[in-house]
This record gives sequence, C-alpha cells and structure tokens, in this order.
Amino acid sequence: MDLLVHLFFLVVSATGVIILGLILVFLVMEGLPIFEKISIKDFLLGSAWYPTYDPADYGIFPMIVGSISVVVVSTLIAVPLGVGTAFYLAEIASPRMRGILKPVIELIEGLPTVVIGFVGMAVIAPLLQNVFNLDTGLNVFNAGVLLALMAVPTVASIAEDAIYSVPKSMKDGALALGATHWETICGVVFPASITGIATAVVLGIARVIGETMVVLMVAGGAAMIPESIFDPVRPMPANIAAEMGNAAFRSDHYHALFAIGLVLFLITFLFNLLASYFANKYRRVGEAI
Repeated sequence: MDLLVHLFFLVVSATGVIILGLILVFLVMEGLPIFEKISIKDFLLGSAWYPTYDPADYGIFPMIVGSISVVVVSTLIAVPLGVGTAFYLAEIASPRMRGILKPVIELIEGLPTVVIGFVGMAVIAPLLQNVFNLDTGLNVFNAGVLLALMAVPTVASIAEDAIYSVPKSMKDGALALGATHWETICGVVFPASITGIATAVVLGIARVIGETMVVLMVAGGAAMIPESIFDPVRPMPANIAAEMGNAAFRSDHYHALFAIGLVLFLITFLFNLLASYFANKYRRVGEAI
C-alpha cells in the first residue's frame, strides 16, 4: 500500500514536468523547419516581419524589443507596488484594513484580461493621447500599466505569505535590542523573506511575459523598434495570437510563428533560471541570520 501511494504521488508530481516537456517537444517540431529557409541569426536579429511578401521576411527583433520594453515598464511599476502592498498588509495594516484590502486585491486578480484590455482601449488610451498629445494612446506605456495591474496581486499575495513565514522570535529579538518597527522590517523581515519575495516577483513577471490579450489590444500592434515608451509595439505573444489564424497549416509562416513561441518559451525559462539562482544565492535558512 505504501508503495502504491508513493507511486501515485510520484506520477501526480511528475505530470506537470511531463506536460511541459511535451509542449517543448511540440514547439521544437513545429518551429525548427523555418530555419531551413532562414538562418537563426536573421530570424532573431532581422528587423522586418513581412510573412506574406515574396520573398518573405521573418525578422522578429522588433518583437523581442517590444516584449522586453513592455515587461520592463510593467516590472518597474508592479514590483514596488506589489512588494510594498505585501509589507503593508503583513506588517503595518490593522486587521480591519487588511480585511478590506485583501479581497479587493484578489478581485483584481480575477478580472478577465479582455476586460482589462477594454479599459486600456477606452479609458487609458484616450487619456494618454490627450495629456501627452500623442498620435495614439495604444503604446508601450499603456500595455505596461495594465500588465502591472495584473501582476501586482500575484506579487503581493505570494510576497505576503513569505513575510508571514518569518519567525516571530526574530522580530521580537530585533525589537528587544532596541530596533524600531521600520528598522525591524528593513533589517530583519526583508532579508529573511527575500527568497519568497524573489519568487513572487518571478511569478508576477512570468505572467506579464506570457500575457497575450492585453498586449494584443493596447500595445499598438506595430512590429517596430520603439524609441520611447509612447511608441506602439507588437510583443511576441500578440503577434502569435494575431496571425496564427491566418497562417496556412505547415506553411513557412506557420512554422515561423511556432519558432516565436519557442523563443518566448526559452526566454521565460532562462529568466526563471536566473531568478532562481539569485534567490538561492541570498537564501536564509530557519532563524540563522
């Protein structure tokens, strides 16, 4: 019986890894054929994306830059807000205020992405266009703000759990030595919870990187390298969603879109690997700080 239970949980825990591996295999099988027509260098560093031209151009460098620009803007907004919200809820807010804010944050996390996209198109885009006198309000900044709104609940919830996991004896010890509440938060709670906070940031950014509907609706849809945060872009997920329905099955265009998915997969994997390295580097175990 013990062996059967052990095998059951082993299979359950391995299912996610197996599915992820199968997805990677599928992406490789469908994406690699495009490199028989174009080199990897031209695909990654090419500046033109014209899949219907003859001859076609399959350069995705503007999309890579567009994805990075949107992620950077959203990260600069989401990380301070998410981590700050987590510390406020865990260490500063009264139980009554925590009971009000926590459901609101969870409600934001549950909003459909298409609704968030409509808000960006109908409210934020005209506002940006009027305030900054822009040609269009569908741009990097608009997409970054909305993606940050989606990432803040994820960052805040997981970071809050990490902060709560810090042993109370550590905080009591710092206070007993004369540290103020603020000094205890900065010098004890934050270092002790840095691994969990890093995990929260990684998961928040991972959601931003792969988000499709919002960037499809509000990023502008222009496959160009942005010169400012108010320029329209076309991130990689948006390009896949916009063109996959129009690509003929097993055509060069079809394989090029799967190759974009493979690049997106590898970028996400490498980012998580790097973040995991830094999280483990600054890991603190138990109360030995």
